[in-house]
Amino acid sequence: MSGDEHAIHSPSRERSYVVRAWLDRRVRALAAGLSLTELRAIVRGEPPTERPNPRYLAHTLSLILHIRPRYYPQASTRFTHTFRLGYFTVFFFVVEIITGLYLMVHYVPTPEGAYESIQYLMRAVPFGELVRDVHRLAAEAMVGCAFLHMVRTFVTASYKGERAFIWLTGVVLLALTMGMAFSGYLLPWDQLAYWAVTIGTSMAEAVPLVGREVNLLLRGAPEIGGAGLLRFYLLHVILLPLASILFISAHYYRIARRCGISLPADVEEGDMPEALRQAARQPVSFIPDLLRHEIVLASVATLALIAASWLVYDAPLEHHADPRHTPVHTQAPWFFLWAQGLLKLGDKTLMGVIVPVTLFALLLALPYLDRNPHRRARRRPVILSIGGVAILALIVLSYVGTYHVGIEMPAATHIIENLAPEEGVGPLRALSYDELAVGVYALNKSDHTALPPGLARVLADYEHQVNQAAAQGDLPQARAWLIIEERQRDLKRVTLRIVWFDAAHNSNLTQERVLHVHRQRFGTSPSAPESIPTNQAASAEPATAPTSDQMTP
Repeated sequence: MSGDEHAIHSPSRERSYVVRAWLDRRVRALAAGLSLTELRAIVRGEPPTERPNPRYLAHTLSLILHIRPRYYPQASTRFTHTFRLGYFTVFFFVVEIITGLYLMVHYVPTPEGAYESIQYLMRAVPFGELVRDVHRLAAEAMVGCAFLHMVRTFVTASYKGERAFIWLTGVVLLALTMGMAFSGYLLPWDQLAYWAVTIGTSMAEAVPLVGREVNLLLRGAPEIGGAGLLRFYLLHVILLPLASILFISAHYYRIARRCGISLPADVEEGDMPEALRQAARQPVSFIPDLLRHEIVLASVATLALIAASWLVYDAPLEHHADPRHTPVHTQAPWFFLWAQGLLKLGDKTLMGVIVPVTLFALLLALPYLDRNPHRRARRRPVILSIGGVAILALIVLSYVGTYHVGIEMPAATHIIENLAPEEGVGPLRALSYDELAVGVYALNKSDHTALPPGLARVLADYEHQVNQAAAQGDLPQARAWLIIEERQRDLKRVTLRIVWFDAAHNSNLTQERVLHVHRQRFGTSPSAPESIPTNQAASAEPATAPTSDQMTP
């Protein structure tokens, strides 16, 4: 190059060098010391471009990476060892934060505005219903993953020795996860939420000495109202998430800086050849190998959440909360059914407070109670047997906590509730508008062959339940009808009616439920208020549809 050309191109080269140096400094500042060249090498899966390894330096400079190990032993990265349950728990927690912020913009934490704001969110806000479904589904998945993560840690004995503190923070995180899910249960302010939380908070009254004060602290009043809703809202969006972030950080930091993820028990205690043992302990760098793996897992889990929420899952929204009317089938959230099952077994203080607190204390003390030094399952038969019995008891208690056990219900009410529950969908509401063919269908007398298949199945189920109850003597001389009327354009009224002879009153009794179905009903929430079922005397068989929502004697 001639001197003139050099003179011409030197300034441009200098400017290019200055720009690249400035850009490199900014990228290093944002990427915890990683340059553009290093980031490109990470994406391509190439070795580090600088010495010392800047990828390890990133763990020191980055707030997020600081709580992650620089590398893991190869055997601890096996998917079948951890199933990534801890990672998925944190992933769902991040999803909860992101979707929760979106929902907070539209939510009004008052009894007057909460239910309406949820309906507005689902009907008028772009992607509002989808975000709410993802939020609810991710919350339940987070509870499930947190519980399964604890079970995996127990089975592999990864709580022993220096990992005791990790176990303690994990137990606290499980409690916080259940608390976040429970506090969010009330926020829609529908019947399902109101009465589930009423049942849950009623346990606080049984706390010895301070039960009344604890109950008032949670509810803000003897009954849940505006003050209770606001307290649960603040718990859900501020206190519990912040506490969870604190314990997640402590949990991960202990793993990163002290002991790492436990190796499989067969690697630590097994009789494998030394060469295989050394290979199992070979370090696998978090950047880029495990980071790439976690990004793939997050992408797949995100797509699965969106697909499930779009195609299958619908977050329930029942009737507006009504403190004056308790739904027929009232129960706690599924992850607290075991506690409701305990309450059905005995004293409220013993079963509702002392037993759960004792179980929680035993979980916290497990690393100190289990003095067996071994981790392999065949060397821990006693503790694993106790754990198996505990999990079986949890499953049984959860079933006992449902409305199927220990709750007496008249046969007619039970049948109608099965077909068209007060809260929820049920077989009858699940039918499409066009399948609800107008007519008066008398059970055991109507021909179902010409009816739409869905309606025919509902009528067959209706007949089976009524005939079974009549054969058992619960509904003597039972007769039943399903009446479908077109009240106005695109609106049908559906009446379920059962009449039977009551020997005690020497007269016929009638049980019925009325619901209204609109062609453009929204989602799976009830489309219109329905009558509250009552037992009343009936002197004659109904031949046509009634003119009011409830029969009169």
